[in-house]
Amino acid sequence: MAGKVKNYFAGGNTARGFHSLYDSNLQGLERLFILKGGPGTGKSSLMKKIGYEWLEKGYDVEFLHCSSDNQSIDGVIIRALKVGVVDGTAPHVIEPKMPGAVEEYINLGEAWDAKVLAAHKNEIEKLTNQISEAFTNAYATFKEALDIHDDWEKIYINSMDFQKADQLTNKLIESFFGKMKLNKKADVRHRFLGAATPKGAVDFVPNLTEEIPKRYFIKGRPGSGKSTMLKKLAAAAEERGIDVEIYHCGFDPNSLDMCIFRELGIAIFDSTAPHEYFPSRDGDEIIDMYELLIEPGTDEIFADIIGKISDKYKNKMLEATSYLARAKELHDKLESIYVSAMDFSVVEKIQEEITKEIQMLEKADH
Repeated sequence: MAGKVKNYFAGGNTARGFHSLYDSNLQGLERLFILKGGPGTGKSSLMKKIGYEWLEKGYDVEFLHCSSDNQSIDGVIIRALKVGVVDGTAPHVIEPKMPGAVEEYINLGEAWDAKVLAAHKNEIEKLTNQISEAFTNAYATFKEALDIHDDWEKIYINSMDFQKADQLTNKLIESFFGKMKLNKKADVRHRFLGAATPKGAVDFVPNLTEEIPKRYFIKGRPGSGKSTMLKKLAAAAEERGIDVEIYHCGFDPNSLDMCIFRELGIAIFDSTAPHEYFPSRDGDEIIDMYELLIEPGTDEIFADIIGKISDKYKNKMLEATSYLARAKELHDKLESIYVSAMDFSVVEKIQEEITKEIQMLEKADH
């Protein structure tokens, strides 16, 4: 019986620059292989192979997706064996806590022919600088989009009934957790359910909630209190010793998009664009923040302003995405230089070594 895959992002291209939530997801691992090596050295393929191999053996596997390349992953975790393999090249800098004992660096650079790369030195330097510039432009443009979004939020914040918002939150806390108090420390994981990618917004809501019997779809407008409510629910769960997966917004990491309480079989998430979903099975329920908390008629009164802000925001997001697409295009060129210098049979041997070590951990586990 094959295991289950959990897909999410642990790093994102956000309005606040590249934002990493790696540490939270690597917590509790007793063995971590950190891959070093340039683009095109086969890091993602190596991690995917390992992931699928253990999936076939019936283990649940977590794939940490790459926000800068839709086809790549940045890490794989086999939680049951407390082992992970991650890409440790920039921008995901992973600081080892116990080098050697827990973390081990694996250098895929052993597989390249340095002479071939030296011959392309100027081209590599130029592409690297251009990629860096494309990301800088993307982050700056996302920041402009966030400022526009803040103006959009103000309209609804000014029309909101905060007392009702508190009542709604307290009612949900009561219905989710009641008098429950577990005699353990909550396992809290911070992740992204989606990301701004070269192909636009991507999310894994269906995958992350597929086994959750009770799903709450939060509808509403910008600034209608969705993130604040999720933060309070997460804090209430943690206080009671209930495990929580906290999913941050891939655009603004200071905001939350979803909380999953797997022990209770509950997921609650912001179900507005760009991750807009609708109830599709028994147990699905809508919580409409606009209807419950915002002064009726707000949409109509401010229709013109909202229309203009919305257009401005969409255009900025498209512009920012075009910079990510540009970075990806340049990265592909850089990658092809490295691929031409690689001996992938060396990478295969490295993968076999890692697999052997994981097999030893599995034996020790049984």
